[in-house]
Amino acid sequence: MTGGQEAGGGFRAGLPVIDTHIGFREPGKNEYDFITRQTKDRESKETFSFPAEYMFKGVPQDLPTDDPVEVTLREMDRYGITMGMVGVATESGRRAVKKHPQRFVPQGSAVDPNDIMGTLRRMEAEFEEFGIRSVSSFAAGTFPQVALNAPQMYPIYAKCVELDIPIFACAGIPGPRLRAAVQHVELIDDVMFDFPDLVFVTRHGCEPWQDLAVKLMLKWPNLYYSTSAFAPKHYPKAIIDYANTRGADKIIYAGYFPAGLSLERIANEMPDVPFRDEVWPKFLSGNARRVLKLEG
Repeated sequence: MTGGQEAGGGFRAGLPVIDTHIGFREPGKNEYDFITRQTKDRESKETFSFPAEYMFKGVPQDLPTDDPVEVTLREMDRYGITMGMVGVATESGRRAVKKHPQRFVPQGSAVDPNDIMGTLRRMEAEFEEFGIRSVSSFAAGTFPQVALNAPQMYPIYAKCVELDIPIFACAGIPGPRLRAAVQHVELIDDVMFDFPDLVFVTRHGCEPWQDLAVKLMLKWPNLYYSTSAFAPKHYPKAIIDYANTRGADKIIYAGYFPAGLSLERIANEMPDVPFRDEVWPKFLSGNARRVLKLEG
């Protein structure tokens, strides 16, 4: 059976939802400078307000920015999002996790393997101050680029194991027009071999290597997949089939609000995702709660 949006605007009636990729619409237009400084095509540099604009329709652009935290919180309430994981790199993220600790899960700043010691110090500081439950990685967005299995990443993975927190890492062809080799899914095999205690959660789809992602999740107990940056109608068939068979404990819900998707679109499309009934509680919150070590 399929399931999805029910009365009250949520994704599925009676089930809590933890969104492991949500954020805030910040004032100003320099949010993506770290990406556009290394793109070369004219559209990315001069036309796009969002580096992967060619891929997304209906990006929520006109959100008020006077209080980004309250805007996101209202959207979460409207669509039944119980908790959202947000980065503490911004003022809004720091304020959100301090003011609403029951609604926002702190994620550390994106790791920078070009500044290993700075990243390690920042991870420790954010762990002490905010109790971060994870960190994030965008290999294609590092400058210069550093691959997922590069030596520069290994001290960061070791620190994740030491702090007992997962890393959420983009894998597959990036949306922005950047080189993709550093995010090839096959590189994750090296990482999991060398760090069997590391909890590694992929972001942004793993395409076109989603079948390989499934194979690696079967192989490595601590490897997971999150659905960030994909509207529900575009969830890869291989991922849905895996969740419905041997992978019910491995697939984690993530949106992409407000960067690329509205919660309205996600909620409207979710009913057509053919997850089995027993998969939904794990997908929407159970797996995230376990991986992030959240109470309740």
